[in-house]
Amino acid sequence: MNNSTRSTESGAKAPAQTSEKKPAIWLWSQAILDSFAWAVALLLAVLLRYELDVRLINAPGLTVLILVAIATQLIAGWMLSLYRGAYSFGSIQEARVLIVATVIVSAVVFCVSFIFINELHVARSISAIAFPFAALFMAAVRYAKRLYVEGKPVFGDEAQKTLIYGAGFLGNSLVTRMVQDPVSPYVPVGLVDDDQSKKHLRLSSVPVIGRGDELPELIKRTKATVIVLAMADVDAEQVRRISDSVSGLGVKVLILPPLQEMLTVNSENDNHRGGLTDFREIDVEDLIGRRPVDIHVEQIAGYITGKRVLVTGAGGSIGSELCRQLHGFDPAELIMLDRDESGLQHTQFSIFGHGLLNDETTVLADIRDSESLLRIFEQRRPEVVFHAAALKHAPLLQQYPSEAWQTNVLGSLNVLNAARSVDVETFVNVSTDKAASPTTALGHSKRAAEKLTAWMAEATARAYVSVRFGNVIGSRGSMLPLFTDQINKGGPVTVTHPDVTRFFMTIPEACQLVIQAGAIGDGGDVLILDMGEPVRILDVAKRMIQMSGRKIEITFTGLRPSEKLHEQLVGDDEKKDIDLHPKISHTRARSLSPEALDFELWLRRCREEAGESNPSIDDSDGDVAAGA
Repeated sequence: MNNSTRSTESGAKAPAQTSEKKPAIWLWSQAILDSFAWAVALLLAVLLRYELDVRLINAPGLTVLILVAIATQLIAGWMLSLYRGAYSFGSIQEARVLIVATVIVSAVVFCVSFIFINELHVARSISAIAFPFAALFMAAVRYAKRLYVEGKPVFGDEAQKTLIYGAGFLGNSLVTRMVQDPVSPYVPVGLVDDDQSKKHLRLSSVPVIGRGDELPELIKRTKATVIVLAMADVDAEQVRRISDSVSGLGVKVLILPPLQEMLTVNSENDNHRGGLTDFREIDVEDLIGRRPVDIHVEQIAGYITGKRVLVTGAGGSIGSELCRQLHGFDPAELIMLDRDESGLQHTQFSIFGHGLLNDETTVLADIRDSESLLRIFEQRRPEVVFHAAALKHAPLLQQYPSEAWQTNVLGSLNVLNAARSVDVETFVNVSTDKAASPTTALGHSKRAAEKLTAWMAEATARAYVSVRFGNVIGSRGSMLPLFTDQINKGGPVTVTHPDVTRFFMTIPEACQLVIQAGAIGDGGDVLILDMGEPVRILDVAKRMIQMSGRKIEITFTGLRPSEKLHEQLVGDDEKKDIDLHPKISHTRARSLSPEALDFELWLRRCREEAGESNPSIDDSDGDVAAGA
């Protein structure tokens, strides 16, 4: 579902590259036309100076000045790259250089006429009079060339008719590059904009032909097969509205990625200079929503920069992205720990450009092994720990709850104990929304980890916090890759219930907020990330099928035991406190002492929630001992 579409429009080129694309005859003809412009301008200047009395004109002297002007123009134009193809015809950049060249020529002509006034017998003021005429003539020729080039673009037979949604800066950039590139796979046939003031606007000869609510009609009129959304930070609701309005019309919708992403791609690939013309097909992330995160860099730098930082679960989707982002804050040492060697190699490669696994950045260990963790923490002595290692597949853990206990509860306790042994300053436990009023083995195990973290915060008086969020788009084991596989195989796409909803956020967004939470949380806090509005899973499945262009059946499998119809971020027994950040709220976790852990009570609670049995459990004892 993430098939990227890259345009081949040419962006800003180096001079040498541009000259290769301009025919030599255009450059030579420009030099000849500029020479002719000076000849005409000086002749007009002399006629005006002598009030059209040709008897007062000294033809030999005027001829010398014309030759001086032409020679100076050619030399100055060559030195300023006017005749070497460095600038687009009629561009602002070329106009600026043209004015500089014209001023130089006027100054030289004035000096010659001033020094040799007795020999030339031509008024010294003609250089000033000729200046505006020469500049006007040369600019007019260039603009005429630009109109000719842009007015009759030549596209390949396979070029697709394209509507550009957005007639602002981005739309102008896209249209300009499309009409100037003869091998562009897209032919701009019209612009669409909701701003009524742009109703009669034309960009590079391409007109604004209507508003967004007229898209179906505009598509039929222009026979367009592609729509490009040329808007900065377009919101998910607008993407959904546009996608729905053209559904069934056989039109492909493309979108510009966020500016930060484009800059990152271009900086990493020096040979890639597409700039604002890099666009791709819309994906589920665009439809669900990409929410910008206001990162307080100074807060993060204060507890990350120059510190030894350890990340558990560094080979996973969340852990690896945490490592990538943390690396950007210049920690003194980044220690990536996981038991998955392939995952560690992938993370190391994504950060350092190699996967040799032969340095101290990667540590192969299992959080279930308490002795190994204690030894590693003693050797490396981390100051900040992000605990992202966990088992997270709810249905599987419901079948094998002891695995959830061993990893998510006891494994977390092992990491906490190791952190306390070396006096870790900040500990961030990555939790889940399923820990709020838990009903599954996964939820109960993560709730217990939150309470153990709160207990350790009290025991150490350090900033040991938990961060809770929902489903992460693109993470390993999430439903979106599963839907993609089902669609690629021809279906059916399986959804548990028509009304089931879940919270979603992107991996980078979630990790940015996790790091931010570590800067603002107090010991024992459970920080809750803003997930936006819950999304109906059936709607996501339908949109993914629609984007695939295939007819895929959707089947409903029914909610699994203890599975919630709607997730929640704050538990029924929890109180949401005052927000610490525009996108982070928090509550407090009741501490749970390790001595109070009881697997049998915990297991009975998990089975009770799943409806497998109805044991009589004392509420107070069960809540404390089972970590519910």
